[in-house]
Amino acid sequence: MSETPIVITMGDPSGVGAEVAAKAMASLSPSERDRYAVIGDRDTLDRAIRACELNLPLRDHGQDDFAKALSVIHVPVDGLPGRFGVLSEACGEASFRYIEKAVEMTTSGAATGIVTAPINKEALNSAGHHYDGHTGMLAHLTGCKSSWMLLASPTLNVLHVSTHVSLKDAIGRAQPERVQETIRKGHDHFRRMGIASPRIAVAGINPHCGENGLFGREDDEQIAPGVARAQAEGIDVQGPISADTVYHRANTGAFDLVIAQYHDQGHIPIKLIAFDTAVNVSLGLPIDRCSVDHGTAFDIAGTGKANHVNMLAALDYAGKLASSRQSVPA
Repeated sequence: MSETPIVITMGDPSGVGAEVAAKAMASLSPSERDRYAVIGDRDTLDRAIRACELNLPLRDHGQDDFAKALSVIHVPVDGLPGRFGVLSEACGEASFRYIEKAVEMTTSGAATGIVTAPINKEALNSAGHHYDGHTGMLAHLTGCKSSWMLLASPTLNVLHVSTHVSLKDAIGRAQPERVQETIRKGHDHFRRMGIASPRIAVAGINPHCGENGLFGREDDEQIAPGVARAQAEGIDVQGPISADTVYHRANTGAFDLVIAQYHDQGHIPIKLIAFDTAVNVSLGLPIDRCSVDHGTAFDIAGTGKANHVNMLAALDYAGKLASSRQSVPA
């Protein structure tokens, strides 16, 4: 098997993470499956496999005696409910420990990158891990002051200046320095992915970018200076551009990336356009991480109904990240 696999964290054991991971792995050939290892609870994976009626044997990570089996890194956590669809403090603790193990492996070189299945933020916080989600948790675990959320799809890519904060706080965070650094992170990432000069658009924060102050001065005083600073560095970036048109322009080929100013401004258009194929990618970390872009779906967990298409998209993107490590354009 691969000595440095891409690791898949199972997510909340009560959610659909085990199911979508198992379905995705079952859809791969044994040689393709050999590239991955799942970090989680083995019993939960067994139950998910049975619920989906899959032929997917499991093996402990590092054992090569059964080449067709899926490699599992079992992380024991006491008190798991043993059934799906339950909001549980123990599941929140398990979610954290799976991520912690994945970070340990990637930072030590024992894994190439991380693909995360969904966690439940309420369960995570009830277990004493006070993060706004994966992105903030990964930043803390890797010692980074900041990280960024990219939603990537075949036709539209969106990078966020801020994510899980109130709209009021998001407006305050959209300062020139943060806007400039967000543009830089997007520029560097898409160069890494093979685009020599990424075309970047920056969405305005107010209707029609404020209409010269009629609807607010934030675009003139906070967004435009950050764009100008990035332009001075030689980055191909335009903005601020009215958010009611910029996503359509990007989706039809005018831009490689849109910088969104806050969570819903970026999430709504990409989930409308690419609900099943958009991948959540963390930028600004010393490790590679991408994720499915859906939640734990407690209402259908354990029924075998969860769609694994988004997991396959995340695995595909993780493979591209691994291949691009040494191929950043000069």
